[in-house]
Formats: sequence, C-alpha cells, structure tokens
Amino acid sequence: MEANGGLHKQRLHAVRDLLKQSGGARVLDLGCGDGKLMRMLLKESQFTEIVGMDVSQRNLDWAAERLRLTQMQAHDLRRIKLIRGSLAYRDLRLSGYDAAAMVEVIEHLDPESLSAFEGSIFEFAQPQTIIITTPNREYNVRWMSLPAGEFRHHDHRFEWTRTEFQFWSRRVADRYGYNVHFAPAGPEDPVIGAPSQIGIFSRESGTDT
Repeated sequence: MEANGGLHKQRLHAVRDLLKQSGGARVLDLGCGDGKLMRMLLKESQFTEIVGMDVSQRNLDWAAERLRLTQMQAHDLRRIKLIRGSLAYRDLRLSGYDAAAMVEVIEHLDPESLSAFEGSIFEFAQPQTIIITTPNREYNVRWMSLPAGEFRHHDHRFEWTRTEFQFWSRRVADRYGYNVHFAPAGPEDPVIGAPSQIGIFSRESGTDT
C-alpha cells in the first residue's frame, strides 16, 4: 500500500530521530526485518551497540546482506549484532538496553502473543525508551485499492484507530511504569490523522515493577 516505499522511509527517519533524542547508546530493533533501520542507525556515532532481532531467519539473512556484514569494517562490526528470537518470550539477551524500537511489528501479533510481548519487553527487558509504530486504521480510506474492512497486509492480526492505540498504550504504560506520548508518521490529515502512529514510551525514574 506504500508507493515507492515513501511512507516506510518517513517512518524510519522518524524513529531514528526519536532514538537520537532519547540519548540512548545501546539500542534494539525488534522485528528488524531486512535491516533498513539498523543501516540508518549505523551512520549515527551516538549508537555504540545496535541489536536487531527477528523471528524469521530469512529476514535476518536479508538484513546481513543489506548491512554487508561480510564487508563491514571492524569498528562497525563490533557495534552491530543480529539475533533470532520471538517477542512473545522473555529473553535475557534483550535486558540492559537504553532504547528499543518496533516499526510496524505489533500488528502482526495475535492477542495472546501481544499480551506476552507486553510482559517480555515492558516488564522484563525494561529499556528506558520504547518506540512503537503501527498503522492508523482510520487512514485506510485513502487507499482506494484497499477493500473496505480489509487490512493493509495479509499478515496483520489487527489495525488500530488512534483512539484504540492510545488506549492500549496508556494501559501498558500505567501498568509497567512508563510515560507515553504520541506522534504521527507520514502526512497528517486533520480529520483522519497520519498513515501510521507512533507511541513513545519513557520509563519513569525510580520505577520498580
């Protein structure tokens, strides 16, 4: 649904900028796909460790190719890592990071996995900053080729309106000791909002859940 990848590029730039603003040095790209965000982050000296995780080995292979790991200079190679794993399970490898990003990932999780994700990332891994983007269902009317009631991708388990995403985000933030605010991703319509929506979670200082 995203002509020429323009919207996806805008999302990635927005997430990169938010990660920079967080001040974090050690960051996670969860559901990293083919590594586009990781390649952008590598260009920023602020990020001293960049870990990409995906459940699909094929995606990780694509990411390794896109990042040109076999040709990478030793300095950059020390900064980057690709791991296979699921967001539905608590994973010690994800603990201790400053920030985590999930770009158009959560809508691929079924309700049971989404609940498990909340515990594994917000309660267990506990990065200081968590940035989540997800489609804004209200914007789907702008794609005339998308039949009414259908999702943007066949693997999406849900697509939320802005109200639904904000309700979920505030519930999770309150439960696990985070503050959250929201931003648009892509061109914003005054009535239906932007194509994607971003939740920016920051951990409350001194919180111990």
